[in-house]
Amino acid sequence: MSVTPDEFRSVLGRFPSGVTVVTTKAGDGSDQGMTVSAFSSVSLDPPLVLICIEKTASAYNALTAAPGFVVNILSVSQEQIARRFSIVDIDRFEGVGYSRSPNGLAVLDDVLGVIECATFAMHDAGDHTIIVGEVEAARAQNGTPLLYYRGGYAQLEH
Repeated sequence: MSVTPDEFRSVLGRFPSGVTVVTTKAGDGSDQGMTVSAFSSVSLDPPLVLICIEKTASAYNALTAAPGFVVNILSVSQEQIARRFSIVDIDRFEGVGYSRSPNGLAVLDDVLGVIECATFAMHDAGDHTIIVGEVEAARAQNGTPLLYYRGGYAQLEH
């Protein structure tokens, strides 16, 4: 049995995921970041998470070469940031508030969670690379998460 890319995308669209912006620094010192919904916890001991990055993504080279990255978990009020970090060929950080982590990486303002990672492992996975990060620091805020569902942004309803 075989599944087409369109069928696969349609089925996976039924699985809601949180929305993050992953940030790092390129070799030239410039800030790099992109919207990532393919994010997951992996292990509690040691604390590991993973992100899946398409090999054609604009931040791919920076993320696969960097010693670490930050996962910024977006709140429902940050849909415009998610959209901005999905656009190619712009300065994604222009007009976006952020501070610096102890390792000098961009931490976006007002996010629900921040997970700073050292790159632990990378695995080739078809048209993506799985980057596993060992968590070095984390913090959480209260709020409602931004979700991605069926090709668009959504929020939890109670």
